[in-house]
Amino acid sequence: MAHTLDIYQSLWAMEQRIPGQTEESAEQHLARIAEAGYVGACVDPNVSEIDDCLKLKPAFDALDLKCMVNAFPHDVASLEPLLDMAREMNATQVNVIGGVMPLTPAAALPAIDTWLAMAERYPFPLLLETHRNGTLNDLFFTLEVLEAAPDLRLCADLSHFVVDRELQLPLSDTDHRYFSTILDRSDSFQGRISNNQQIQIALDFPQHSAWIAQYQTWWEQGFKGWRDRQSSDATLSFLVELGPPAYAITGADQRELSDRWQEGLQIREWVQKIWADLADSDTSA
Repeated sequence: MAHTLDIYQSLWAMEQRIPGQTEESAEQHLARIAEAGYVGACVDPNVSEIDDCLKLKPAFDALDLKCMVNAFPHDVASLEPLLDMAREMNATQVNVIGGVMPLTPAAALPAIDTWLAMAERYPFPLLLETHRNGTLNDLFFTLEVLEAAPDLRLCADLSHFVVDRELQLPLSDTDHRYFSTILDRSDSFQGRISNNQQIQIALDFPQHSAWIAQYQTWWEQGFKGWRDRQSSDATLSFLVELGPPAYAITGADQRELSDRWQEGLQIREWVQKIWADLADSDTSA
């Protein structure tokens, strides 16, 4: 089977947030994303930002960029206008970071079931994103939700769970099983590398090499599982999402300690190699 990997760049991650410096426009960011050869870009709206996103549709179309949506509904009902927007943007998928955050997994299920049913009316998959301060706030909560909601599929941003659990390397057998469950239920992946204390680390600092290797292992495992689940030609979406400050760590001068744009290109290169190696392995098998 001829599976395809589509790599997107986050529009939010294009922000610089340098004190005293004006940001480039979203249209300029999209042009740079297209020039760099990304397949598409991801927008991150809540309901109040829908109109701003729709104004970008001509730029997406002119640059031949696919659109991914990270949707931030603040309650159950507010997902619907975000899905309407995504359909108008010809979105390839919607990842939900829900503002519905009950204390127990059982209390979260009605909202999740409603969202999944709502999404059946739209021509794209709906995934819930693993994300702090969202419906799937932490690893243990998410594992319980997955057990109770067998149809739920995930967009895996593993950085949040690494920080949430203060995860230790090397992984214990238990932690390996937990993360394998998340990967088995994930149909899309995001590219941010954390350690167990910082949500986003500089990639060329030598002290971070073990975490880079662990994320590469997770991505390989996740991609292989996804490929094995497909019964026909399919496309896997990967989102490079290195956030601006305060995700990116800054020094006393409020400037970032590394070059996020180049780091994003580095992650893309790693991911492309992992994908190519898996494809070669499938061919030779």
